[in-house]
Amino acid sequence: MSVYKTLSLALLAGAAMVTAAQACETTLRSSDTHPEGYPTVAAVEAMGKMLEERTNGRLCIEVFHSAQLGEEKDSIEQTQFGVIDMDRVSLGPFNNIIEETKIPSLPYIFRSVDHMHHVMDGPIGDEILAAFEPHDLIGLAFYDGGSRSFYNSDHPIKSMADLKGMKFRVMQSDVFVDMVSAVGANATPMPYGEVYSSIQTGVIDGAENNWPSYESSGHYEVAKYYTLDQHLIVPEVLVMSKMTWDKLSPEDQAAVRKAAKDSVPVMRKLWEEREAASEAKVRAAGAQVITDIDKTPFIEAMKPVYAKYVTSDKLKDMVARIQATQ
Repeated sequence: MSVYKTLSLALLAGAAMVTAAQACETTLRSSDTHPEGYPTVAAVEAMGKMLEERTNGRLCIEVFHSAQLGEEKDSIEQTQFGVIDMDRVSLGPFNNIIEETKIPSLPYIFRSVDHMHHVMDGPIGDEILAAFEPHDLIGLAFYDGGSRSFYNSDHPIKSMADLKGMKFRVMQSDVFVDMVSAVGANATPMPYGEVYSSIQTGVIDGAENNWPSYESSGHYEVAKYYTLDQHLIVPEVLVMSKMTWDKLSPEDQAAVRKAAKDSVPVMRKLWEEREAASEAKVRAAGAQVITDIDKTPFIEAMKPVYAKYVTSDKLKDMVARIQATQ
């Protein structure tokens, strides 16, 4: 994204916040690629209400949904530079920046969503959040990203053989690229906002994502075969610009951390409801959902991915601790 475009987006955002800014001493700009009403958007909005109340109006949050401030790669950079104050992003785009984020992004690292919660709510999660600070970001909290599965426009996928040679969009992460290659398909990194038209025009065969994203993006309209291989349970992360953070008093920093943590159960409740609603909508629209699939060959195929990315003693220890977490 050019400097001129970045500044233009920032000016537009500032103009949109005039009313909110009049009500609060400081209004934090928060970016999200997802649409209005999406659980992550609603959770940050809930965090903002908590923050406004707890700081007596010193701090508020204005959420700019639907990638109004740019796709994830651009919004991360803007947050590092302090143009955006907060950003809700999947861990995937951080994989090439912060090595600790690679571990929760590994395929089949989590046995279930509950297992992921136990890990990310504990000391391992705190360790990963702390790893953001050297990169000009403050890690605040982890949200749910659901389990990600493959969907495509061509045929049902019931085994790894059905994936051979197909082109799938992935997030801009080397881990994701190698995961798709490991199952015999071709990975095409691209921004989330380009996926619908790319499937529609045949540039790619499909993508991989969770129920709410598959539904809210409209991808089920152009890629009606959804295979529940559940290869990833990647958390989302809420981060703040360190430049913004350093301007806050210790009291307000503590309030931001507490409100972020308190927004997590709000998000999880909304997520459960949204997953159920999205699945019902997709099935009613006639998408073919493939559930009869043996995950064992997929899990076995990921051994080279682990060998490539889990190289240091620190990362090997983190994998072992995650696997030992009940």
